[in-house]
Amino acid sequence: MMRETTNVLVVGVGGQGVLMVSRALTHLVQRSGLKVKQSEVHGMAKRGGVVFSHVRFGREVWSPTIPEGEADVLLALEWAEAVRWLPHLRPREGVLIADTQRLVPPFACRDRRPGALSGYARETVEEILARVETGHALDATGMAKGLGDARVANSVLLGVLSTVPVLEFAADEWLRTLDEIVPPKTRALNRSAFLEGREWVANPVLPPPKIREVAPVGPLARSSIELEIHAAWCKGCDICVKMCPERCLRLDERRVAVLDDPNACTGCRICEMLCPDFAINVHVRQMEATR
Repeated sequence: MMRETTNVLVVGVGGQGVLMVSRALTHLVQRSGLKVKQSEVHGMAKRGGVVFSHVRFGREVWSPTIPEGEADVLLALEWAEAVRWLPHLRPREGVLIADTQRLVPPFACRDRRPGALSGYARETVEEILARVETGHALDATGMAKGLGDARVANSVLLGVLSTVPVLEFAADEWLRTLDEIVPPKTRALNRSAFLEGREWVANPVLPPPKIREVAPVGPLARSSIELEIHAAWCKGCDICVKMCPERCLRLDERRVAVLDDPNACTGCRICEMLCPDFAINVHVRQMEATR
């Protein structure tokens, strides 16, 4: 039996698709004839800030916000947000669904030397899953990249969400709703991502992906740094250019981000983490240490 009121909290960072997930759930619930209320904060969405959405539904719903400790499901599109919002999950009964992707904010990168430890959350997957009764931690972003587009990681997580027992909706209804809210050209890709998430629940990766902190690199170690910029995805928002600590990026005549000074790049990944369109990938490869 579904609870009198079911609470789903969706959290993440701007650009990940938090609102798409909550919108899909809201549409699905409305079609089923239940009452639903949604409350969200998304003002920093285009600047890599925190985004969250409360979705509450049932036969009667009086308030749009979920009290701490009463979320039946916590769905996190970013690892640190999963850790931060964990107290909102219902003790012993709540279900945690989290992408192990890490989007490290600039203030956690005060030491920008290659390989330096950041101020990002240090909790591992194992530590967090030990604190919940039911938890799913998966590399949804990596799975989405395998399908050809990291931006459908939210649909992968939506597929995982669709298997939670407290949400009694058929898979066909989820897919129908997904088709209605995503752009027509991306329907097939989002469907594949959704089904990939459902399949992961049936055959989860064991052990779950780990959160690995890179060990500090000594002064004699050398790195090869490569920036991969997808021109077709770049919208010229200028965030990476303005936030680059070394000022080694610029917009070209097409208003596409380009690496202007490769020698100045330290591989700090701030541009990659803040890009709202996943247009930048930083590849840091350790080379032999000099003597």
